[in-house]
Formats: sequence, C-alpha cells, structure tokens
Amino acid sequence: MTAASASPPFKRLLLTGAAGGLGRELRRRMKAHCAVLRLSDIADLGPAQPGEELMPAPLQDAAQVLPLLAGVDAVVHLGGISVEGPFEPIVQANIVGSYNLYEAARRHGVKRIVFASSNHVTGFYRQDEVVDPSMPMRPDGHYGLSKAFGENLAQFYFDRYGIETVSVRIGSSFPEPADRRMLATWLSYDDLERLVVASLTAPVVGHTVIYGMSDNATTWWDNTRARHIGYRPQDSSEPFRAAAMARQPTLDLDNPATLCQGGGFVTKGPYE
Repeated sequence: MTAASASPPFKRLLLTGAAGGLGRELRRRMKAHCAVLRLSDIADLGPAQPGEELMPAPLQDAAQVLPLLAGVDAVVHLGGISVEGPFEPIVQANIVGSYNLYEAARRHGVKRIVFASSNHVTGFYRQDEVVDPSMPMRPDGHYGLSKAFGENLAQFYFDRYGIETVSVRIGSSFPEPADRRMLATWLSYDDLERLVVASLTAPVVGHTVIYGMSDNATTWWDNTRARHIGYRPQDSSEPFRAAAMARQPTLDLDNPATLCQGGGFVTKGPYE
C-alpha cells in the first residue's frame, strides 16, 4: 500500500476553537489525518465540508460538551479565550471549559488530547533567560493563569485516569513575525501542523509540556525534555529578521513589556 492510499491514522478527531485564527488553519490541515474531523466553536463555522461534522457548543456548558466527545479518538483543544482580559469570562471559557472537556473525555474513554497552552504561562521570565518546562510557572495575566490551570488539569487527568496530553505552549503563530519579540517566539503554520501531528501520534507521551516554536536562531525556550514527541521544526524566523528589526529599530529597556518574555501581556490590566 502506498502512502497516498494509506488510511488516515484516526477515525474521528475533535478540533475545538475551530473558528479561531489557528483553528481555521488547522481545520484545513487536519483533514488529511482523520476520516472525520469534528469541529466545534461558539462562533460561526460556516457550512460543513466533505469529511467534516459541525457540533457548536459553549465549553462552559457541561451538558453540551459531553456529547461532543462521543466517538472521538483524540482531541486538539484550542477552544476558549486566547487573549488577556477580565478574569470572569476567562474562568468560564478556559478553566470551567477545559474541566468539562477533560471530564467528557474521561467518560467517553478518549485517551489523547493536544492542549493549546501558551507561552504566557511563563511570561514573567525575562528575555535574557532560557526557560524549560520543568521550571516554575510565572503567568503574566489572567489568560496565562488559565493555561497554567489547564496544564495542571492535564497532569491530574493523566495521573488519575491515564488520559495522555501534550500541552503545547504556543508562541506566536502567524504568517510571519510582526516584531522583534516574535523572532524568538514565532511558530510557522507548517511547523504548527507538524507539532500537532507529532503530539497526536507519538507512541507514549504521558503528560508532556513542549513550547510551540519554529527553529528560530533566537529562542528563550528549551524543548530538550520533549524530544520524545518527535517534533522537528523545519522553518525559522531568520528570513524575516531584517524586516522585523526595521519595523522596531529601537527598544525601550525600561518597559517591562520589552524585558519580559510575555511582551505586552505583562502590563495589561487591572480591569476594574
């Protein structure tokens, strides 16, 4: 059997947050890896395409999340609020929502989840430090706090119930780096797909935390402990360096957003 005619490795994958920026990108890419791609979001998903099924559901509603996991082989969980903001909406979408998803996975026997964590879990480390996932979390806001909860939730559900998770601390996934910070944090869309597929298909992952970044010349994150995932980035931010530095020729070294890895997230709020 040739590679082109081989069956996809999964019968049904669930992609939450499918209407978001990265969700839309993975929607078109993940179809090659499953027979059926189940898509969920609270925003408009448009019409179902061949090989897709649409199941909109608010993550904070446990009764709607439970059937979302029925018949699913694995999950790519992007759903929730992806920016810094007031605490209460983030609690509902990211904390309550992630708990509901893991509990539904447990009840339906789903054994592999790729959890979209964030570099903002460690955003208060400085840009002159190199961080690895074994180091203490230093969230830079409500959003980072919610992702720290999600990683702890993933660890608990592995320790207690054997649900394996790869928590991907996504950097900055855009067509190209927008500024100097993104020269270190950039994750190309192609490398994003490589990372998600590696996380879904690695034989044994337990609960693994890995930073989502391309093969950038400048980096603040050490992924050595996650080599067993088999992720090998093939892109780099280096071709964009001159343009990024031209857009930002000087840096304010008195600004915490310049000094800290979390960038502008470290100075947002309070939201009274």
